[in-house]
Amino acid sequence: MNADRSLDVQDFLNEHPFSPLQWTLFALCFFIVLLDGFDTAAIGYIAPSLITEWGVSRPALAPVLSAALFGLAAGALCSGPLADRAGRKAVLVAAVAVFGVACLASAFAGSLDQLVIWRFITGIGLGAAMPNAVTLTSEYCPEGRRAILVNAMFCGFPLGAAFGGFLAAWMIPQWGWRSVLLLGGVAPLALTLLLILLLPESVRYMIARGQPAERIRRVLQRISATATTATRFTLGEGVPAAGARSGAGVVLSRPYAVGSVMLWVAYFMGLVIFYALINWMPLLFNDAGLEPRTAALIAALFPLGGIGAIFFGWLMDRFNGNKVIAIGFLLTSVSIYAIGLAAEPLSLLVATVFIAGVLMNTAQSSLPALAASFYPTEGRATGVGWMLGLGRFGGIAGSFLVAELARRHLSFAQIFMVVAVPGLLSAGALVVKQIAHPAKAPVLRGKSGAVLGH
Repeated sequence: MNADRSLDVQDFLNEHPFSPLQWTLFALCFFIVLLDGFDTAAIGYIAPSLITEWGVSRPALAPVLSAALFGLAAGALCSGPLADRAGRKAVLVAAVAVFGVACLASAFAGSLDQLVIWRFITGIGLGAAMPNAVTLTSEYCPEGRRAILVNAMFCGFPLGAAFGGFLAAWMIPQWGWRSVLLLGGVAPLALTLLLILLLPESVRYMIARGQPAERIRRVLQRISATATTATRFTLGEGVPAAGARSGAGVVLSRPYAVGSVMLWVAYFMGLVIFYALINWMPLLFNDAGLEPRTAALIAALFPLGGIGAIFFGWLMDRFNGNKVIAIGFLLTSVSIYAIGLAAEPLSLLVATVFIAGVLMNTAQSSLPALAASFYPTEGRATGVGWMLGLGRFGGIAGSFLVAELARRHLSFAQIFMVVAVPGLLSAGALVVKQIAHPAKAPVLRGKSGAVLGH
């Protein structure tokens, strides 16, 4: 019987406890995303020091602040197809090394032009790392806990952003702005060594690429010794579209095309909201009559709600993920519209901004887990990467949206009414995805001890 024993890798993951190997992988990917958040936030905190040291104007800093955003888009768009061809681990290790070296080099930049170049390269590394961290985490999760674990891993980003802000505020007065970039370079390089030593390749990727059974078995034995006798391994998932020879071919194929476009629309519109409010909310509150310090403190509440993604992950593991996130975006739209009506009293404005931030960040942070569960192994990294990469342009659009609305002299309430519309579009896109690719709520599967699965 054991001479030719076939093992379905997803059933195997579902039936065994989460192992030290899987927790190690989760922790490594969490720290990758945390460093992404740290770097994203820290650059904003060094901007005043650049103005002081180099004597440049505020508009001259725009390329420095936006260079990484363009790099993030480029890195995410290119790394997905590469990871579906060359492997998740190789791309992750290279991506973390690139953004570590580039961030370290940024600390020694002697001009704005040099800093712009290094920030763009840093963004490429960061953009390549994020979707592959999501993909690799997803591919080692049991079905019944996939969404909550991927969302929990993705919470490293807001935590890293918060940590980066506090750390930068402490370090810059003591050692200057370059110290923040030094730390932002040294930490990823140290993490790169740990990734080389500890990070396993995706067993799903190895099976899909037809790699030797012995190599797959060595990894699965670290989860449970019951894999020792297996001689053949299967994926237990839908096959990619006929004729699709690449990750891009899968993502753009007829069975996945509508869902792909709808995921792009949902993520794009979510980042329109996020960057529109992150960049402009303090000024809008100030124009509405609040003191600058009060306006800044209230606006700072908005990005704190990403931890709510863990709760949405729990819901997605039990109910239809498309519907869960669509409801989140619908409530986001309502709450953002309410901000425009809640300028007074101050306590109402504080509560409304915080609730809107929790809803918006929770829905947005849940989309990578939804994308990872939508695509088969052969196109998963490309699907997640393209959603994240194309979505970055929503951030650019959001930054310009409020500027255009202000130029047209829209009122405080009208601006927030317009910014609420992308939330409706995100919700609508997920409804279309559900109609085009009907997904059922998770059901019980497996033996005793198995967990809920999709």
